[in-house]
Amino acid sequence: MTLSAPPLGAQTADEMDALFAELAEPEGDAWMRAQSDIERAWSRSGSASLDFLLMRGEAALDAGDALAAVGHLTALTENAPDFASGWAARAVAFFMAGQTGPAAEDLARALALEPRHWPSLTLLGSMLEDTGDTARALEAYRASLAINPHQEDAEDGVTRLTTAQAGQGA
Repeated sequence: MTLSAPPLGAQTADEMDALFAELAEPEGDAWMRAQSDIERAWSRSGSASLDFLLMRGEAALDAGDALAAVGHLTALTENAPDFASGWAARAVAFFMAGQTGPAAEDLARALALEPRHWPSLTLLGSMLEDTGDTARALEAYRASLAINPHQEDAEDGVTRLTTAQAGQGA
């Protein structure tokens, strides 16, 4: 998958752009369908066996088994190095396993492949906030919200950090 061509079976680049435009709308409920359609397109690598590895990795994450998830998702990223969702999912697994260095590397790879991957930006914000890099964390949360303004985690992060900054300035 490249930025100019969506994975097999996904929407065209123009259709994806239209979905992102709907997602960014702050009012109404069309954004919910757009978000679902984008996430569905992102989950398709173009290969049933690779999609299965993503599902196995996500199931392991849901079960709280970060190490098993890393194993499944490493197999995925090795076989589909241009599949942003594989890198993003493995970043979550590394983060859950307490391995922030590899998680950050995988987030960078996911965002290089798909700069509009708002879950990666939100996770990056959380990781930066955990390390005390509040300025960059706030930047990541805001970038994520610029793409998808309907995220409680990113909104909470911005609120937390701006409230802390206001308290420090008083």
